[in-house]
Amino acid sequence: MGTALGSMYSQFRWDIFVFALLTTVGFQITSNFANDYGDGVKGTDNENRVGPKRALQSGQLSRNELKMGIIISIAICILFTVALLYFSFGTENLLFTIIFGALGILSIWAAIKYTVGSSAYGYKGLGDLFVFLFFGLLGVMGSMFLYTKALYTVTIFPAVAIGLLSTGVLNLNNLRDYESDKKSSKNTLIVKMGIKNGKIYHVFLIIISFISMLAFTYIHYDNWKNTIHLVAFVPIFMHLNKMWKLKNTVLLDPELKKLALSTFLLSILFYFSFNNFS
Repeated sequence: MGTALGSMYSQFRWDIFVFALLTTVGFQITSNFANDYGDGVKGTDNENRVGPKRALQSGQLSRNELKMGIIISIAICILFTVALLYFSFGTENLLFTIIFGALGILSIWAAIKYTVGSSAYGYKGLGDLFVFLFFGLLGVMGSMFLYTKALYTVTIFPAVAIGLLSTGVLNLNNLRDYESDKKSSKNTLIVKMGIKNGKIYHVFLIIISFISMLAFTYIHYDNWKNTIHLVAFVPIFMHLNKMWKLKNTVLLDPELKKLALSTFLLSILFYFSFNNFS
C-alpha cells in the first residue's frame, strides 16, 4: 500500500520496493520467531493450544536454537534496513536516515517485546494498538515517505484501513485462542472484553477500514478504475458474516488466512486503481 501511494504521488522505484519488501518480511519473521519463543518459554503454548503447532512447543527447535534464529533474523533485518535507507535517502538526507533508522530499531523492539520478557505488551492487551501503529500508520505512510520524501494528510485513510485490517487478523487469532490465553494469563484485549464484545469489536474494525478506503476513493475519484480496489472488500465482508455466525471460536483459524490474503489483495488492487499504465 505504501508503494502504491508512493507511485501515485511520486514514482515507482524497484530498488526501494524490493528492499522495503525484504525489510518488512524480515520484521515479520523476527516477530514470528520471537512470539514462538516468548509464548513457549512462558508456557502459553501448551497442549491446550488451538492454532498450528509452533517450533518450540512441538520440540522441532530447542530454546537456544530458536534464540539463535531470532538473533540471525535481527541481523538480517538490520542489513536490509541499512540498504533500504541508502537506496531511498542516499548520503545527502542524513536526518531522514537517522529518523528511519530509529524507527527500524523501534520496529525490531516491537516485534520482540510482543511476547518476550516480563513486560511483554501482548500480555497486557496492547497488541492491537501496536499492530495498528506499526502495520498501519508507520508501515503504510512510512514506506510511502521512502518514495515521496513527504507526507500527505489524505494518506491517513488507507493507512488506517490497512492498520485496522491487520489488527483484525490479530483479533481473530486472539478470539481463537481465548480459552488457552485466559488459562495462561495472557490478557489479550479479547480476554479482557470477552468473546461477544470481541466480535462486535471485529465488526467495528472491518467497517471503519471500509469507510476509510471509501473516503480516500471519494477524494481522489476520477473514473471507475479508481474503485477497483473496493472489490477486495467482497471476500472481507463474506469473512465478517462467517465470523459473526460461528459459535465455536476455535473454528476461526481459517478466517485468519482469508482476512490476511484479502488485505494483501486490497493493497495490490489499490495500486492498479490509482496508477496509470501505458
